Amino acid sequence: MFYIVTDTTADLPVEFMQEHNVGCIALSYIIDGITYGQGNDLPAKQFFDMMRAGKMPTTSQVNPVEAYAYFKKLIAKEKEILVLPLSQGISGSYNSLRIAANDIMTDFPGCRIVVMDTLCASLGEGMLVYRAIELRDKGCSLDETLEWLEARKLEIVHVFTVDDLFHLFRGGRVSRTAAVIGTLAGIKPMLHMDNEGHLINIDKVRGRKKSLQAMVDYMELKRKNYKEFDDIFMISHGDCPEDAEYVANLVKERFGIQNCIINSLGPVIGTHTGPGLVALFFMGESR
Repeated sequence: MFYIVTDTTADLPVEFMQEHNVGCIALSYIIDGITYGQGNDLPAKQFFDMMRAGKMPTTSQVNPVEAYAYFKKLIAKEKEILVLPLSQGISGSYNSLRIAANDIMTDFPGCRIVVMDTLCASLGEGMLVYRAIELRDKGCSLDETLEWLEARKLEIVHVFTVDDLFHLFRGGRVSRTAAVIGTLAGIKPMLHMDNEGHLINIDKVRGRKKSLQAMVDYMELKRKNYKEFDDIFMISHGDCPEDAEYVANLVKERFGIQNCIINSLGPVIGTHTGPGLVALFFMGESR
């Protein structure tokens, strides 16, 4: 049986990954010159409260040296490893992990490490891990699982909205003018992950509640002709659990899907979106 590894940007609950024997490599984030994420994480609420107070964190991708050290420890007990990291369209971690995997396999023949570009982020990445666990536990090989995930990964739909446009401006997702005017007008953008793994603005909605409802409308659009894999949906949030629960209840009422994972957005993704993000993840006919 192969071993599954993801990274901290998958935003899956720690208990879930422990229960299902999934490894996790950490990306780092820096606040006030202090590096976090390597076993010294800030609680999510404290992190977002610091952002609300004006702190401007930065992030750091996994580098090949860190990835090599992680894999070297892992191959002592695991000989086949499937790695599902953050989209290459957002982070260079994928390339670092791929370089390290190739170096490990050269230095230690007999092990196999496959790094897949998920083209996903946050619990979209988590959804792909969830499906990989299902396939592994059914007895599928690494190659069979990889083939399934590659064929289906563009059916994992990401849609999200934010409460504060400033952090999207910092990340280059909206212009300064759009951020200022949008904030004054109460405009809430709706974004998604495209087929290249980039974040794209797809709509603008006036008002927070309407923006949350619009995500569920988008889910209906994407599931209209899609009849498979309606067993679970996932929601991540930037320290706004009430809004996440509101969206979850809308989904349950409209589609009858009761199985849901809700978890706080991690600091690495949260750095670029800020507090107030709500993101909905599900499988649909296309992104």
